[in-house]
Amino acid sequence: MATTKLSRPDGPPSDVERIKHESNYLRGTLAESMLEPLSSGISDDDNRLMKFHGSYLQDDRDLRNERQKQKLEPAYQFMLRVRMAGGVAQPEQWLVMDELANKYGNGTLKLTTRQTFQMHGILKWNMKKTIQEIHQSMLDTIAACGDVNRNVMCNPNPYQSDVHAEVYEWSRRLSDDLLPRTRAYHELWLDEEKVASSPEQDEVEPMYGPLYLPRKFKIGIAVPPSNDIDVYSQDLGYIAVVEDGKLVGFNVAIGGGMGMAHGDKETYPQLSKVIGFCKPEQIVDVAEKIITIQRDYGNRSHRKNARFKYTVDRLGLKNVKAELERRLGWKLQKAKSFHFNDNGDRYGWVQGVGDSWHYTMFVQGGRITDDADYPLMTGLREIAKVHTGDYRLTANQNLIIANVTPEKKAEISELIERYGLTDGKRFSGLRRSSMACVSLPTCGLAMAEAERYLPVLVDKIDDILDANGLRDEEITIRMTGCPNGCARHALGEIGFIGKAPGKYNMYLGAAFNGSRLSKMYRENIGEDEILRELQVLIPRYAQERENGEHFGDFVIRAGVIAATTDGTNFHE
Repeated sequence: MATTKLSRPDGPPSDVERIKHESNYLRGTLAESMLEPLSSGISDDDNRLMKFHGSYLQDDRDLRNERQKQKLEPAYQFMLRVRMAGGVAQPEQWLVMDELANKYGNGTLKLTTRQTFQMHGILKWNMKKTIQEIHQSMLDTIAACGDVNRNVMCNPNPYQSDVHAEVYEWSRRLSDDLLPRTRAYHELWLDEEKVASSPEQDEVEPMYGPLYLPRKFKIGIAVPPSNDIDVYSQDLGYIAVVEDGKLVGFNVAIGGGMGMAHGDKETYPQLSKVIGFCKPEQIVDVAEKIITIQRDYGNRSHRKNARFKYTVDRLGLKNVKAELERRLGWKLQKAKSFHFNDNGDRYGWVQGVGDSWHYTMFVQGGRITDDADYPLMTGLREIAKVHTGDYRLTANQNLIIANVTPEKKAEISELIERYGLTDGKRFSGLRRSSMACVSLPTCGLAMAEAERYLPVLVDKIDDILDANGLRDEEITIRMTGCPNGCARHALGEIGFIGKAPGKYNMYLGAAFNGSRLSKMYRENIGEDEILRELQVLIPRYAQERENGEHFGDFVIRAGVIAATTDGTNFHE
């Protein structure tokens, strides 16, 4: 049988490929840029390299116009993201992140949709101190951004204790084994002395190569029946298969991704597809070989078409699987059966295995801060001082205070009560199922508000839900300020993508368990139009839904949104 010849798209390399090529394995001129005293920013080339070190240069867009009028440079600041596989942190690490956010950041912490910490507002001259103090807590920011494997996600639910512990260890192994090998991070931020090398001893990235990947790469591990990490949205997803309470292996899914670009039909959100099954000890090998396929055949000319999902589509799923098995030297087994129920979190106190307890709390937009009437940051700081278990950051931007002993449960419950920290149950099902990206004022790509606006919009939608007896109905709603998909808008039963200030594309029809994408319903509409549409759809849902039918399923069955042939992927 003839072997299909795989190839990369024709075209000159993008400018980012030049930057990586000239960077000397991600060093560039960052050392000099960070010491340059005349600007609080850095060059565009160095900013591209900063991503590989876990950071982006941003500016406060709320101040941009005023500073421009005053002939001042933008209010530059850095976002810094931590690498923290599976979202697991110790109380001591929580306290360090809390302290750094207040000492060097803008006084808030962000729990991201990839289960890690993110800080905003760090000034250039505080970056090195911040990274060093994070390192001292046994965390780091290596490869939290950039054209490499990003933070590895995994099911955070500790009530699945035995399986979770094993799955979490595999996520840590993947995170560590797939790191870049360059010592640039350690030299730049941790003062590691550079070792002189001869041409024959030049530093080599054995997996990534000197140009790393064409774009970012994301991995997540799900444990059915919970799809809380949205496994189909990952470039590479592992779905745990548990038999008789034991982890026997993982189904392998490839080619997912949420990002797109407005008006560009060559870009689209897509769900990954399951291609087979492997044993637990094989997942690192599978991940490494898939990454090398993307390294060799991904689009290095057109970055908007460079994610692995486009490589899979261009080469063909069967051809990618055949190439994977050729590089592995063995074949994947036939995929095993599994089922997902939902992609949400379980709120409140839940008893785990043995005598441990876990408290899942709702964190709106994942933002840890103190408001006048809700001292969330202070309350969590006080809990961290007495907690002897750990923390799990969920993929829905919420927080699990995990492995609480019976002795500590009463003390932590009292602190929860004292600071008014909520498990989310007093909120509507819609708000509990909401998610938003950071967007304005710090994200340079944002076209419209997301984190700051979605709670306001939910207030108004809640009025419609209340009027129709649906307050406790869980409906996933997600909003992003641009089409990049950081809040996985395409997997919301109701989704919004920012198009312009106050204007959004509205999407409907995703599956409650994350197994079907949404489809555009209305384009470039504002709040009044959004509410008018929902004032029709929500009463219809209340009156016409079948028993147990979710909103995303209803809008398809009722003909509001057309189904597609395979029932999963909606491409415009």
